[in-house]
Amino acid sequence: MKVDELIDALAREGATFTAAIERGDPDAPVPTCPDWSLRELVHHTGGVNRWATKVVAERATAPITEELEAIAGGWPADEDLAAWFRSGNALLVDALRNAPDDLECWAFLRAPSAKAFWARRQLHETTIHRVDAQLASGAVSEIPVEHAVDGIDELLTGFLPRRSSRLKPATPCTIAVQPTDADSAWRVTAGPDGATTERERADADVTVRASAADLYLLVWNRRDLNGIDVTGDASLLDLWRSSVTVTWS
Repeated sequence: MKVDELIDALAREGATFTAAIERGDPDAPVPTCPDWSLRELVHHTGGVNRWATKVVAERATAPITEELEAIAGGWPADEDLAAWFRSGNALLVDALRNAPDDLECWAFLRAPSAKAFWARRQLHETTIHRVDAQLASGAVSEIPVEHAVDGIDELLTGFLPRRSSRLKPATPCTIAVQPTDADSAWRVTAGPDGATTERERADADVTVRASAADLYLLVWNRRDLNGIDVTGDASLLDLWRSSVTVTWS
């Protein structure tokens, strides 16, 4: 996705997330984040959005270590959760739209530019957590194909190859991810030294096929295998579910 498309999608996701907050109970448990209530999910995502805004707006050249609650100026009252989240999303969208194309600031994954990195990172941070919010308060709404493809790519080619990745099986294996509604495809090779990903359609020890939206939620561990076409060694997907997490360090 182009940078402007990422930012526009981030604005839409913010609105969808806000609607989930408005209809939800702050005390409701989040099934996909079992340690969090909806309130804590909103604090986290709204806080991270404000943190990212600070990095972009201040052109920070290193990670900002200030606590999220301090950056947010304190957590909002429950009745203000939706408005607080909406405001933070708007601040981030404005900061990204106003940033120059050659923005220079800290980023932690390879990208065409820092602006492209933060637009993409915060789009998928917000999208995955709005799915969490919707699972705590109602039905999950649609994710466009190009949006889902971009999010699969960020996880598989960005986060998975990092040294902090936990996908390090003792016996090397390959996993193919193939959307049925897009030309994109990926092949993950994982072993004791970590994982690498190639953007290619190729045979693997296990292959998963479904819509891009379903695969997006699958690889980010936000849905089960129901309705997913699995060919090969399905036990490798249990390894995926237990190993693949996203960390920013």
